[in-house]
Amino acid sequence: MLPFRSEIRNSPSKQTIKIYLSDQSLDSRIKKHLKHFNEIELVETRESIGQNRVAKNLTVFLKDDIDIAKMKSSIDSSLWWYFEEGHLD
Repeated sequence: MLPFRSEIRNSPSKQTIKIYLSDQSLDSRIKKHLKHFNEIELVETRESIGQNRVAKNLTVFLKDDIDIAKMKSSIDSSLWWYFEEGHLD
């Protein structure tokens, strides 16, 4: 099983990036890890709505005028590095 998956979601006010972690106990660690991105305005833990999803997700809100597709790619790369390097302790 993959450690996470992410997707761009549209909302009425702003596009967001949703991150679904296989191990939800890592939510706070991943939120801390994402703080190094200056383009991120806020990361919230939210209840997931829908089928075949984990119970909670991390919702990433970006600052204005940030390219969401590039940020998703940057976040994905950073998270893969995080899990591959074993930063779970």
